[in-house]
Amino acid sequence: MRKPRNDLEHIEQVKLFNWARQNESMYLHLSLLFAIPNGGRRHIGTARKLKAEGVKAGVPDCFLAVPKDEKHGLFIEMKNGKNKPTSNQNWWLTSMKVEGYETAVCYSFEEARDKIIEYLKLEVKDER
Repeated sequence: MRKPRNDLEHIEQVKLFNWARQNESMYLHLSLLFAIPNGGRRHIGTARKLKAEGVKAGVPDCFLAVPKDEKHGLFIEMKNGKNKPTSNQNWWLTSMKVEGYETAVCYSFEEARDKIIEYLKLEVKDER
């Protein structure tokens, strides 16, 4: 039985955060990576509370709160397979880029990890 796309995206994001936690002691900036839980099905009451608190549709899944060179931080939107960002997600990614943030759409844990390594200019062993 095939897993739904959202489950596959979830699995890849979990792998990314597991990798970050395992490497925080060597690369302290990885401790500043966090998830932004905007998506997913929720009870209508919970959804209303979150919206009232400021949760906004389309905000990227992950943020690395580390300024690097001229960039203010890195937003990552996780996708899987042929899944593409929605128009709302594209608006956020473009807006964040205009405001001086690095942005990326990543289709796997490895792609997201490599983007973070490139952004932070980490020198890591090939065994990643």
